[in-house]
Amino acid sequence: MSAQTSELYAGIAWTGEGYEVEVLDGEGRRVVEPGGWSGAQASELIAWLRDFEGGRAPAVVLDSTNGLLDGPMTAAGLEVYRADPWLLPPRPGFGSVTAGELAEKARTAPGELARVTAEGGTLTGRAEEYFDGVRRGEPIVAALTAAGRCFEHGRRDVPRVALTFDDGPDPVHTRQVLDILDRYGARATFFCVGHHVAALPDLVRRIAAAGHEVGNHSWSHPYLPDLTPEQLREQLDRTAEVVAKVTGEEAPTRFRPPYGALSPEVLAALEGYPTTLTMWDVDTRDWARPGPERIAATVLESAGPGSVVLMHEGAGDRAQTVQALPAIVEGLLERGLELVTVEELAAPPGPEGPRPPAR
Repeated sequence: MSAQTSELYAGIAWTGEGYEVEVLDGEGRRVVEPGGWSGAQASELIAWLRDFEGGRAPAVVLDSTNGLLDGPMTAAGLEVYRADPWLLPPRPGFGSVTAGELAEKARTAPGELARVTAEGGTLTGRAEEYFDGVRRGEPIVAALTAAGRCFEHGRRDVPRVALTFDDGPDPVHTRQVLDILDRYGARATFFCVGHHVAALPDLVRRIAAAGHEVGNHSWSHPYLPDLTPEQLREQLDRTAEVVAKVTGEEAPTRFRPPYGALSPEVLAALEGYPTTLTMWDVDTRDWARPGPERIAATVLESAGPGSVVLMHEGAGDRAQTVQALPAIVEGLLERGLELVTVEELAAPPGPEGPRPPAR
């Protein structure tokens, strides 16, 4: 954190209800009284920080169990840092360490924190560790795939594609995505985070009512290797519970791990858990905002029968994804590819498979 330029430090903690914020100055004094923000108020929180004391924005500190705010905050020009678990006190069973502890760590040991960049994303500085974990987990994932407990793509001889959207719902971009899908009569799968489901239940109900599939994407989008097995399962349980409560349907049985972080340790924690891991074979990398033309080209150049396409409509500026979506849908439809949910893609073809929902 040696490049840090602010003399103010804003620690942001997440809880089951929303976010807690505490701002300290260089002497450790509270600049304002600690505040709380709901999960639906992320944009208001960002604006408050950006305009703090007439534009004297504090350096923002998150921990690795909060993958929901770094994207929109870096897009807004805020200085964002990550405090890793070995730098912090033990976390509670559900939630992060306190906002005060995060702000204090930034104040007292700024050089130990990782500066989060838009290019590197949440895991800036931990890419080598991430890829090592994924590599070590590959044999286990292969065995789970053979056993039907992990799904990456469907049959290559059936003209169907599943578009998937992660990290929502989002108060702006989810509505836009749903409008576009509805225009073309296309179905998709939305891997939602529990934090946003609880904050924006009406949007989740709209997703389900339109015939789209709702999947589990954890509660706070954490880096899963940093969680204990109990904390990991609590993230899934709470998200499944709130989705079922909001939609009035059965809890989702498909789980997409944030960042695709499936190390052997994460897979061991999920052993016996009643869920189907759901990955992808086409990654748009839209979170990096390469431009709508590049996002659309990535899909149209790479997707074919059976593909599962990874996109995002939450936890960041997803305007480029929305702009790319009509070209993606039209291009796939022109090639005779039906746009279906992951559940439909995974089902056997023919009359024994699930039928499209009534619209």
